[in-house]
Amino acid sequence: MTYYESTGHLLLTPVDREAPVRALRLRELGLGERTDAELDAFARRVADTLGAPYAGVNFIGEERQFFAGLHHAAGAPASGYPARVLARDQGYCPHVVVRRRALVLEDVRDFARFAGNAVVDESGVRSYVGAPLLDRRGVVLGTVCAVDVVPRRWGTEGLTTVKELAADLVALVHEREDRGQVPGAVAGENRRG
Repeated sequence: MTYYESTGHLLLTPVDREAPVRALRLRELGLGERTDAELDAFARRVADTLGAPYAGVNFIGEERQFFAGLHHAAGAPASGYPARVLARDQGYCPHVVVRRRALVLEDVRDFARFAGNAVVDESGVRSYVGAPLLDRRGVVLGTVCAVDVVPRRWGTEGLTTVKELAADLVALVHEREDRGQVPGAVAGENRRG
């Protein structure tokens, strides 16, 4: 096992063998490198739907995570979270991506594997719900997620809801791709590769 030198916590971020394929697909789709007003609005929808103070649309690259969509509710506690960019070993989205399954953590401190994460220690995150963004090619692009700074009972309803939101977002990404509305795309360029 590997330990963080500075904190002594276990480094438990899973090995991501699909990262190179994901990075290529994200480049094809023009995602994961810049903020996106439509994805910010989608993150707001996630927060509103789940009643969470923070929500994001997170694309996981080879070296970092990038929240192309991010929402911080008015009046939410100032916790240092969320940030647009996180290291790959911070937070819970990398686990969702590698597992290819949704993850619900009602209180992250209840799980040794997740309790020592930097977003807990530095940002005060206490609960998380996230679902993978699985595209038509079978690539997990990233996640849709919501977090809170207090323990939350997301329950089966929260899990079902975050999965539905992820499916809605994937449909939006595919719709953009089909219309050729890939940010930074050259007109007429074949994006189906």
